[in-house]
Amino acid sequence: MAKKGEDVNGMLEGYLKELHLPAFRSGYQELARQALQEGLSFEQFLLGLAQRECQERHHKRVQRLLHDSRLPPEKSWTALDLKRLPPKVVQQARTLLEGSFLDRHENVLVFGQPGSGKTHLLSALGQELVRAGRKVLFRKCGLLVQELLAAKRDLKLPAVLKRLGGYEGLILDDLGYVQQSREEMEVLFLLLAERYERGSVLLSSNLPFSGWEAIFKDPMTTAAAIDRLVHHSVILELNIPSYRAEAARKARQGRAAPPTPESPGSGGGKDGAVG
Repeated sequence: MAKKGEDVNGMLEGYLKELHLPAFRSGYQELARQALQEGLSFEQFLLGLAQRECQERHHKRVQRLLHDSRLPPEKSWTALDLKRLPPKVVQQARTLLEGSFLDRHENVLVFGQPGSGKTHLLSALGQELVRAGRKVLFRKCGLLVQELLAAKRDLKLPAVLKRLGGYEGLILDDLGYVQQSREEMEVLFLLLAERYERGSVLLSSNLPFSGWEAIFKDPMTTAAAIDRLVHHSVILELNIPSYRAEAARKARQGRAAPPTPESPGSGGGKDGAVG
């Protein structure tokens, strides 16, 4: 207990700094005044401080996880046009938001034509999982394969695979665009094998399973990769038109639309110009 005449605030600031309680330090005076005004008990005052500290720590953790995830920030859940998606996919996606599939090490496989929204859907799901405190990493499949190849050449592949294993969810975007050499195929297959029943893979592809031999080159390796991904998985099929194609068509229609004739007596701007 502090003795009479001692600098209580100064001592408290020092202890809170030593204990790494920044939200306590920044908020205890304000909450103390509020507790005095509202007649709160010491326990209620302490509870308010503890809640503020936990909220602040959660916020900082989420911001750190979002930064580390490399998720595209603009592809958020609020920006996702759910009306374009098939009702079944919307239902599946809402269930995945709960995040328990990560605890079961289940995979999420999203198929659809280019422009159908696969990347946005996985990115939006990843952001919501991160906000719930989950560790997720987003990578373009082709770029990650090149990093794995470089790590293999530098004899650092086990260390890189171990680092990737620290993420509960690994988003591999655009598998169908990867034109694998045999060496590239091998490191990608090794990654999938390492994560099998140890961590979730969230994967998007414009190729159905029947076209994956073009990626893995070898029928047996292709079958083994598909088997590992599908064994514990949720499959989302976006059988919808390309969003970019739809936007381009609407833009062309807008440019081609004839001007709307003005009704008699309609007012214009200065000197009769339309505003």
